[in-house]
Amino acid sequence: MTDDARSTRGTQDTQDAQNTQDTENTRGAQDAQDAPSPSRRLLLGWGGAGLALGAVAAGGAVAAVRDGDSTAPAADSGAAVPFHGTHQAGIATAVQDRLHFAAFDVTTGDRAELARLLKDWTRAAERMTAGHAVGEGAYGGLPEAPPDDTGEALGLKPSRLTLTIGFGPSLFAEDRFGLAERRPAALVELPKFPGDNLDPARGGGDLCVQACADDPQVAVHAIRNLARIGFGKVAVRWSQLGFGKTSSTTPHAQTPRNLFGFKDGTSNVDGTDTAALDEHVWVPEKTGPAWLAGGSYLVARRISMRIESWDRTSLQEQEDVFGRDKGEGAAVGRAREHDKPNLKAMLPTSHVRLAHPDSHHGVRMLRRGYSFTDGTDGLGRLDAGLFFLAYQRDVRDAFIPVQRSLARSDALNEYIQHVGSAVFAIPPGVRDKDDWWGRALIS
Repeated sequence: MTDDARSTRGTQDTQDAQNTQDTENTRGAQDAQDAPSPSRRLLLGWGGAGLALGAVAAGGAVAAVRDGDSTAPAADSGAAVPFHGTHQAGIATAVQDRLHFAAFDVTTGDRAELARLLKDWTRAAERMTAGHAVGEGAYGGLPEAPPDDTGEALGLKPSRLTLTIGFGPSLFAEDRFGLAERRPAALVELPKFPGDNLDPARGGGDLCVQACADDPQVAVHAIRNLARIGFGKVAVRWSQLGFGKTSSTTPHAQTPRNLFGFKDGTSNVDGTDTAALDEHVWVPEKTGPAWLAGGSYLVARRISMRIESWDRTSLQEQEDVFGRDKGEGAAVGRAREHDKPNLKAMLPTSHVRLAHPDSHHGVRMLRRGYSFTDGTDGLGRLDAGLFFLAYQRDVRDAFIPVQRSLARSDALNEYIQHVGSAVFAIPPGVRDKDDWWGRALIS
């Protein structure tokens, strides 16, 4: 999108913004009437204002439009993704184009304040994902008080915004909020893998929020407003912007490419395959704890890619490193991308062979990674890479054994390095307007 186009959108008059909002309301993303906002005279008081959103979408299913004879995600329509559901949106949801991910440290030691924050965040998330301003909005309120909404998303469509929250291991530490006994057994600190060069400033966190949207300004607006609401109770520990999705949860769509130019995530979990999601992504009630049933676990890794070295590597070596051809994306000896690979035909060090589910007893993860570029590294090279996001039923059975195998033998390690790391328990979805993020854990 050009700067001129964004400027035009950002300066739409009030009537245009209202027309856009009215159009979105007809898509069933929210009821025709918003709950009235209470006065801003109360500190964060707007957080109690709820929205009666439309039909519940288990698994965060996206709104869709007809495209010929197929049903495609409404990536270009600006449609809203329903917020309420059995599972949080932003996991099985068709992957959006942009990401703003933030990890927070909780600075309050009061459990009641933490609960109040999570309620306020939930109410704000309901509004923003439906394309509405937070609280009383960015203007029109008390002139003497800061507005409830920062305003940079005024006039913009919902852009399939999803907000997904998670709880880090440190939130369950002794003597903080009395949650130690509720920490899931699978919420383990990740081990240090060979080759890791982790920066503590780019990892960890008590809470995380993943904001995905098709418009980067919508995603940034969401994180900015949650941080504003949380002032005095949480502080941003680290954050990451992402573009160019590197994995897809919609197998009928074209497989995206990473910054090395190769298709990534060919065997990713299909976001509409309920059986696969139940087997590999959602935490079942029988494995506990009860508050996490229907949730998942998220591993976030910031992976630096040595772009300049890769760009001077021969095509043959690049294809050998991955175990697939660069054009079609087919595995070694195969003609098409989705042909079942013959792992033994690949080099023992090829990335596909080492990462493939068949090399790990069929274990799979649902990936939602993004590319990033963050200027230079100070040595004249691009600070670029992959922000890896993977959801799974148990990190001990999925990410940890897979990453151990990759860290030990993957030929790709010559060109990448893991520099940031975090793991979070992802609670189930917000069921209705009376529910809130983490209620079953905190209450």
